[in-house]
Amino acid sequence: LLMERKTHAKINRKEVMLAKLRKSCSCTPQKLKKFLMDFFPVLRWLPKYRCKEYIWGDVMSGLVIGIILVPQAIAYSLLAGLKPIYSLYTSFFANIIYFLMGTSRHVSVGIFSLISLMVGQVVDRELLLAGFDLNDDAPQASGDGSLQNDNLSNTTAFNLTIAGINAECGKECYAIGIATALTFMAGVYQVLMGIFRLGFVSMYLSESVLDGFATGASLTILTAQVKYLIGIRIPRSQGHGMLVITWINIFRNISQANLCDVITSAICIVVLVTAKELGDRYKNKLKFPLPTELVVIVVATLVSHYGKLNEVYASSVSGAIPTGFIPPKVPEFNLMLRVALDALPLAIVSFVFTVSLSEMFAKKYAYTIRANQEMFAVGFCNIIPSFFHSFATSAALAKTLVKTSTGCQTQISGVISAMVVLLVLLFLAPLFYSLQKCVLACIIIVSLRGALRKFRDVPARYQVNKVDTLVWVVTMSASALVSTEIGLLVGIVFSMLCIIVRTQRPRTALLGQIQDTSFYEDDLEYENLSTVPKVKIFRFEAPLYYANRNYFLKSLYRLTNLDPNLEAARRKKYEKKEKQHLKKGNHRTANGLGIGETTLQLVPKQIDFQALVVDCSSISFLDTTGVNTLKEILKDYKNLNISVLLACCNPSVIDSLKRGGYFGKDFACMQEMLFYSIHNAVMFAKDQK
Repeated sequence: LLMERKTHAKINRKEVMLAKLRKSCSCTPQKLKKFLMDFFPVLRWLPKYRCKEYIWGDVMSGLVIGIILVPQAIAYSLLAGLKPIYSLYTSFFANIIYFLMGTSRHVSVGIFSLISLMVGQVVDRELLLAGFDLNDDAPQASGDGSLQNDNLSNTTAFNLTIAGINAECGKECYAIGIATALTFMAGVYQVLMGIFRLGFVSMYLSESVLDGFATGASLTILTAQVKYLIGIRIPRSQGHGMLVITWINIFRNISQANLCDVITSAICIVVLVTAKELGDRYKNKLKFPLPTELVVIVVATLVSHYGKLNEVYASSVSGAIPTGFIPPKVPEFNLMLRVALDALPLAIVSFVFTVSLSEMFAKKYAYTIRANQEMFAVGFCNIIPSFFHSFATSAALAKTLVKTSTGCQTQISGVISAMVVLLVLLFLAPLFYSLQKCVLACIIIVSLRGALRKFRDVPARYQVNKVDTLVWVVTMSASALVSTEIGLLVGIVFSMLCIIVRTQRPRTALLGQIQDTSFYEDDLEYENLSTVPKVKIFRFEAPLYYANRNYFLKSLYRLTNLDPNLEAARRKKYEKKEKQHLKKGNHRTANGLGIGETTLQLVPKQIDFQALVVDCSSISFLDTTGVNTLKEILKDYKNLNISVLLACCNPSVIDSLKRGGYFGKDFACMQEMLFYSIHNAVMFAKDQK
């Protein structure tokens, strides 16, 4: 049976491209309206907003997320190496912009511990290169709420050219300059990826790579917070191996631990962990999560202020957090050039976490998102806030889960959260002056519970898939022990190598027939399979291309117990010896047999099959080397009077074979070489003489 292929009309790609270009370049009122509604999805869904049905859930979830955002924003400023006010700016602007441009109703976009860590590592490196002291435990400036006196905390100054004028810039000014330049570049990358539709890049970040990256980064975050937990002053480590170097410095200076900070940290961790565990246990009975972080921060601030913990016990505190907004400023172009390479992994990680969470919750709540628009949304959540002294943002799983559990219905929830942050920015920020840094470190560490619990899943992960577990371990180790950016790159490369190795050495098998059926399966995996007399059925479970060509041949020769090249060489050698004996007039052959008996000995090795069926059902494609390999075995086995039959080839494989001349010039023998099922090929082989 040879099925007739459909004839597909040839597409003039040039004409198609020109038509698309003309269509995209044309401008009509309808196209302009569609573009605006696609670019700002809020214009589509807000007029259809069902106020009575949605408003209560949106307000409640917005308030809860806003209450959680404030302490987290202040805490994550430690990770980013910036003042708390910049974290609050970031949380405010990200929620407003995502409300306008985002397509997911449920994700919470704002500060994220992993992104804050990546920003902080770049900020620390550039501060060190600029000659600043990374010790952030210098004496605090007076609590007048001014952002201009940043030189008080660090005497080194750095010259920046602002509007053509050389201006001195202190440590805090330079740090936020680096962060905004980095954020701007990350946003530009994300917008460019959206324009050129490069969202496929996220496909190379598998679940194992992302989990390993998040866990390794969590270990780095945990390590960076230990010095605040116990109140010791050690230099902030930079570069590769930061985790190991930091722990060495911690143990060297453990004797300098501040007893006040240690006791405060112990109490806060116990309270936070207990509240989280109770919240997880009774989450079905609670209408909204307990605002434990906010309660801890308020109580700790009051205790620190009235107990004068900073003055009496030298406990490190947050310091002055000003109110209001700083005038916007364009990120420095010279700094953008310095951090352009660092912005690329930041952009990819930020986008991948946002889109993966958006897709997950869209599927859960039965609506659709547009991944390309999400890339634009998160890109502009970075570009626009970078002019307002903010740093990089992303969607965060923990806050998104809280958002959905408190009844969130639409993006209105994000606006409510932004209003809560705005309230703090305008009026309440200075009240956190006496808040101890060890309390913020406790909030960060407890928030890492989910990522650190991944270690408990390793045995179960290993049982499911050993290769994925290895990818997770390698990515996690590289992210923790080397650096987060290198860890991400190592994870991607290693996971791709694993795929390549899998295709280089795939499973191969000889098939046997399931009794009284027309189906065939692996003879080593199933019992009671019957072998087909005079026919070998070989399965190769991977594409056949240049990298696994040799493995294909070796496996075929090993399983069939016949190398046609060696067998042909044996025959030639034997025939040569026979001719030499006959020339000498010896009627006895080299084996002492008569000439009439020689034909029985022409084949030194007994061949137990006359047809080889190659099951191509798992071969997804062939390259030139793959086609030539099949042509080679066809020729080699033909020399031994063994026919090679192909079964279950997909159309692309058939087309490759046709183009490669496997079936001859006019495809005359195609019906005798290609079959649409293994059973058809076997029946044809049995009918051959």
